[in-house]
Amino acid sequence: MPGYRKLGRPTDQRRAMLRNLVTSFLKHGKIETTDTRAKEARSLAENMITLAKRGDLHARRQVLSFVTEEDVVKKLFEEIAPKYAERKGGYTRMFKVGPRRGDGAELVILELV
Repeated sequence: MPGYRKLGRPTDQRRAMLRNLVTSFLKHGKIETTDTRAKEARSLAENMITLAKRGDLHARRQVLSFVTEEDVVKKLFEEIAPKYAERKGGYTRMFKVGPRRGDGAELVILELV
């Protein structure tokens, strides 16, 4: 059993979807998505924030290899990471919204603490 959720997609599509989710999440500070997608995106986003807290060039390049927009990386290193400098993890919070109207999938709001 793998240590991640497959989300019913091939590897390349899943990776692209998660990259876009994390980029949007860091850009806006909040996203609404399904429960399982949010749980996967949450771990990746927390990893990006932890990297940004290091603040060195190697960390910036590692984040740039995953996050798709340079201005989001700049925001992450200059605004978001300093805010969590004293915190040792748990940068995100999830709220259950309820079932989605079309297919009944459980929706959540993922936001920065």
